[in-house]
Amino acid sequence: MRKMEKEILACIKREHFKYLQSGQISKYIFPMERKKAHKEGIPHLIVRIFLIAQSPSNDIFFLVQRRGENKKAYPGYFTDTASGHIIYNENLDLECIKKNAFRELEEEFGINENDVKKLHFYDFKIEKDQFTPEIAYLFIGNIDYDTKFKPNPNELMIKESKFYSRSQLRDIVENEKAVDYSKEIWMELLNSDLQSYLNGHKDDMKSKAKTALFIGRFQPFHLGHLYVILEIFKQCEYLKIAIGSSQIDHTYDNPFTKNERKKFIERTLISEGIDKNVFTTYYIPDIFNANKWVNHVVSIVGDFDIVYGSDWVRELFNKKGYEVVDKIRIYKDKYKYGGENIRDLISKGNNEWKTLVPQEVITFMKEFNGIERIQKLYQNEEENEFKRDFKD
Repeated sequence: MRKMEKEILACIKREHFKYLQSGQISKYIFPMERKKAHKEGIPHLIVRIFLIAQSPSNDIFFLVQRRGENKKAYPGYFTDTASGHIIYNENLDLECIKKNAFRELEEEFGINENDVKKLHFYDFKIEKDQFTPEIAYLFIGNIDYDTKFKPNPNELMIKESKFYSRSQLRDIVENEKAVDYSKEIWMELLNSDLQSYLNGHKDDMKSKAKTALFIGRFQPFHLGHLYVILEIFKQCEYLKIAIGSSQIDHTYDNPFTKNERKKFIERTLISEGIDKNVFTTYYIPDIFNANKWVNHVVSIVGDFDIVYGSDWVRELFNKKGYEVVDKIRIYKDKYKYGGENIRDLISKGNNEWKTLVPQEVITFMKEFNGIERIQKLYQNEEENEFKRDFKD
C-alpha cells in the first residue's frame, strides 16, 4: 500500500504561510521525505475531509472515523472522516489537493471518488500535531446514505467508524476522546444549515445573467484568459474583471504593474470587437486572509450575478453562497497556458510564448520593455538562489 512507501510531502516555510491565503500554492512549496519532515519539524500540507449524508427520512448523518489503536498519533480518538498528507507536486493547486482528499477517502474508508456527490473546499487551519506543524486544507462533502464502505482495519476501528446522528455526534465531541481540530469542524457543521448545503446552489443559467465577475492576476493576460472572457459574453451581458495581487509588481511571480495588466486586457478586448462599455476592470490588492477575501473583493467591485475564476476563487465564493460557474476547460495542458510557463519561456528567450498570448499583449509588452524586465527578474532570482544554496 502507498502508506508503506516513501512519501514526499508538500512542505512550506513558515514565512510563506500567508501566500496560501491567496491561493498561491505551487510557488511556495518544496518536497521533503515524510520521515525527515517530521524529524526536523518542517511545516507541511495535509487534507481533512468531513462527509455527511441524508437518510430517506431526510435526517442528517455524519461519517466519523475512530482512529485505530495502533496509530502513533491520537490512537483510538474520534476524528474527521479521513485525513492524510498532501503529496508534493510541482504544479500543486486546489484541484490536485482535492485529488489527495479522494485518495485518503479511498485508502481509509474504501470510498471511491465516484461515490462522493460533491466535495467543496471549506477552510484551512494551521495545526500543530504531536510531531510538527501542519497546514490542513478542509473539505466538506456528501455521499448517499446507503453507500457501501470498505474500511481499512490498519487505519481505523471498523465498528466505531460509521454514520452518526446529530445527537450521537454531539455526544462524541462533548464526552469522548476526539482530535481537537476535527472536533471544532464537526461542531461548526452541527450548528450549520446543512439542508441548504445538500440542496446546493442552482447552477443552470436558464436566462442570460446580467453581470459576471472574472478574477485573475493576468501575469500576463494570455489566450486562455481571452477564451474564458469570450465564453462569458455568450452567457452574460456585462463583465467585471478583477485584477488580483494588484499591489505587487516587478517581482519574479508578478512582473507587471496593475496598470500594465489593465492595458493588456483592454487593448485585447477592444481589438476583439468587444465594446468598452460592457466591461470594467478593478484592482484587488491581496490581504492574505482567505476568510475575509470574498467580502474584500465585493467591497471593491460591487454587485454581480455569477463568478468565474480559478478553482481557489470559485471555492471561496461558493462557500459564501455566491453563484459560481463550473470550471471552463480551455486545453488539456492547463500548465502550458499558465502565466508561470509563459514567463519561464520569456526568461529563456523561447519565442513559443508568443503563440500563447494575444498580439496586443506582445506589442504592448515591447513598448515598456516587459520582456527584458522578466529576463532580469529571473536572472536575479537565479543569482539569489545560488547564494542561498552556497550559504547553506
